[in-house]
Amino acid sequence: MGWSGLTLSIGMAIAAGLVGCFAVMRRMALASDAMSHVALPGIGIALALHVHPALGGAAALFAGTLLVWGLERRTHVSTETVIGVVFSLALAVGSLLATGDELVDALLGAPGALGPWELALGLVGAAAVSTFVLTQRNRLVLALVSADIARTSGIRVARLELSYLLAFALTVALGLRYLGVLLMGSLIIIPAATAKYFARSLGGMFAISVAAAVTSTVAGELVAARVHRPTGPVIIAIATTLFFAGLAARPRAPAR
Repeated sequence: MGWSGLTLSIGMAIAAGLVGCFAVMRRMALASDAMSHVALPGIGIALALHVHPALGGAAALFAGTLLVWGLERRTHVSTETVIGVVFSLALAVGSLLATGDELVDALLGAPGALGPWELALGLVGAAAVSTFVLTQRNRLVLALVSADIARTSGIRVARLELSYLLAFALTVALGLRYLGVLLMGSLIIIPAATAKYFARSLGGMFAISVAAAVTSTVAGELVAARVHRPTGPVIIAIATTLFFAGLAARPRAPAR
């Protein structure tokens, strides 16, 4: 992998580490994994139209995000439930549209050659997600603790919720080429879950989560290239190893 691909993968991992912290705090672990599957029908349509699959996947993710947000506000059903329903439909439709090797690449990722426009858009997207999380973290925390208090403080909770979901969708889109629709949600959740056990502040959680995501991504790409295996599964295997290693190293709470 060239320096451009490595740079983009690091940017993607940083965005995933930051977004994942709030996904874990919002208890969106399972919903986050399902959300990434929404990209599959977009990828299938893009392949059928001979368009770059990343563009189709991104379009489907943003459309799915708007659908989830709209349904949640109109029906008052939980985000996790709405995402689960949309995910099921997306997986079924996507499996019908993409077949054979194309389906495998969409599910597990296929880094391939990186064009200049992909690098530029990817870096801009990663920077946008990271900037959003870091600048809005206080508002996100307040809305998470109490939506009513956030509203009385002048925060437009619904708009903030939509902005976060869009940042989440953009992060998934950034990682599709590396991890595919099956595994990208895992890179968002596992490093943040690892950080949750060690961090004593939100800033500490950000730092640990980003470090775990970047380490897993870079090491996974290097190992996958060496052993000639798909990049996505190797990255997640390393991230999971870090998670369990962290659990093993964590001091036990004193017995009562």
